Amino acid sequence: MTSESLPDIAPLHRRLSGAWRALFAPDWKRSWPILVPLLFLGIFFVYPVADLLLLSFRAPDGALSLDQYAKVATTPVYSQVFFITFKIAIMVTVLCVAFGYPVAYFLANTTPKIRGRLILLVLVPFWTSFLVRTFSWMIILSYNGPAHSAVRFLLGDEAKVKLIYNMTGVMIGTTQALMPLAILVMTGAMQNIDRNLVDAAATMGARRGQAFWRIYFPLSMPGVAAAALLTFVTSLGFFITPALLGSPGETMIAQIILTQIQELLNWRLAGALSLILLIIALVVFAVQDRLIGSTGSTQSATATEDITALSRFLGRIGQATLAVPGWLTDKVADLIEQIRPPRADRPVRPVMQWVLRGFVTLVVLFLASPALVVIPVSFTAGNFIALPPEGFSLRWYETYLGSTLWTQATVLSLVIAMLAGILTTVLGTAAAFVLVRRQLFAKRLVLALFLSPLIVPRMVTAVALFYLFAKIGLIGTITGLVIGHTILALPYVVVTVMSVLKSYDVRLDQAAATLGASPLRVLSQVTLPLLKVGIISAFLFAFVTSFDELTIALFTSAGTVTTLPKAMWSDLILQANPTLAAVSTVILIIATVAVLCSEAVQRRARRYSK
Repeated sequence: MTSESLPDIAPLHRRLSGAWRALFAPDWKRSWPILVPLLFLGIFFVYPVADLLLLSFRAPDGALSLDQYAKVATTPVYSQVFFITFKIAIMVTVLCVAFGYPVAYFLANTTPKIRGRLILLVLVPFWTSFLVRTFSWMIILSYNGPAHSAVRFLLGDEAKVKLIYNMTGVMIGTTQALMPLAILVMTGAMQNIDRNLVDAAATMGARRGQAFWRIYFPLSMPGVAAAALLTFVTSLGFFITPALLGSPGETMIAQIILTQIQELLNWRLAGALSLILLIIALVVFAVQDRLIGSTGSTQSATATEDITALSRFLGRIGQATLAVPGWLTDKVADLIEQIRPPRADRPVRPVMQWVLRGFVTLVVLFLASPALVVIPVSFTAGNFIALPPEGFSLRWYETYLGSTLWTQATVLSLVIAMLAGILTTVLGTAAAFVLVRRQLFAKRLVLALFLSPLIVPRMVTAVALFYLFAKIGLIGTITGLVIGHTILALPYVVVTVMSVLKSYDVRLDQAAATLGASPLRVLSQVTLPLLKVGIISAFLFAFVTSFDELTIALFTSAGTVTTLPKAMWSDLILQANPTLAAVSTVILIIATVAVLCSEAVQRRARRYSK
């Protein structure tokens, strides 16, 4: 072989050398605070997830084997469960986006005062425990519940309609649980749309329907795509709602993984199922990013870029199709105005705006319905759950407060949530500072790592942590629960603090430095006091996320450490009773107080900043 036939490795050498120098550039040396959060994620998230997934490729003797994947491929029940999981996730995503879009549109285009109040009504259900909401739907959808009574009233007593323990119950409960997430994501994207573009279309003769569907709707698609992606990925790992509101015919893959670990101790099959679930989530993320555009750049993308990305996806036929709903919208508005023509004695308001307000009211009531039900049931004097409640009594609160199991679980959940909130806030704030204020090598990859606990299904994370904790002796410990809760809450803190830092005026820090203040003094006396509102809000979100967490507790507590969600889960599986309504009300109050405190802190900061 001659020297001429050897490949030229000089370009590769220069590229590797450049990457190596970038890793040790001055910005990375000044970015040492992010190393601790990265190390934390690497040890307790990346490594255990990778170890669990690699376990699925090992035979009992340690050799490479694909027998678990062959078992999944050849066993009809697994393919059927994956199909059911995929179907439920798609249906829930469509419902959340379809019904949440008008609410997000209204929130993004109303006055700040109304927006603040409505977002608060959306936030409270969002941060309320999944178990509380599912338990409430068990009451609402039961045979003697208000929903079934309303159906019998409309269709007659002979109507045989079943609303629970079937697909209907699963869809209602899951949609209500995830719709706030879709609304909040779409609202954030729509607030960045320039309304002047729609007004310009109106001045050129376009009616409201055409202006919305041809201009506003394409601009909102990145936000819709982000909401659909997060909703779909979150619903893939759901097991609480289908387990309590569904039947065996609505079994999802997360329930199968739970059974393989807790009952059969089949780690290898659980790892194989987890890897397939993770691959599905990543494929959906990649396809969405390819067709619609990166969700991470939704708010920074210009209007022209958004329209171009959507045009590539829809093509000319898709763009022309948008004219059809615009025409229909205008025709419906004309028909409503003919039925209810404008009068001088009532304010002039577009008819479709009245329709939008009515729709938003119905959706908000739907989101708030679990809280409206569980609170009165908790004060029943009867021995069984019934709506309306039988009399008034505090006996179930006395039972709750007099039970050592419930009180210890409550105190333990508060302690773990406090510790996880503090740890998450410290790690997330340090990471957010570096990500916003430093130009790092592979910065987007680092940010993706911090957001990855949102993409990886929560069930996969819980199983991986269980496998790691079993090796290092953290099963059944408060430390293990705090670590697990911190991983799940870390993305929320990083995103929250980053959003606050991006609007922070760094000239204040520079002014303090020019007056002789050291970097530590600038941080402690200038930067952190001015950012305390965002940091407190991030802590409260982490606190509520930890307080509500069930999946990690099911795997890592091992029956020796019982949190409040786990105690509720055990009772719900056995038999629902009014004590659960009292516990649910307590959880609802704690979540509501946390959200109200966050809103009060932000409102006070806005008032002082004026």
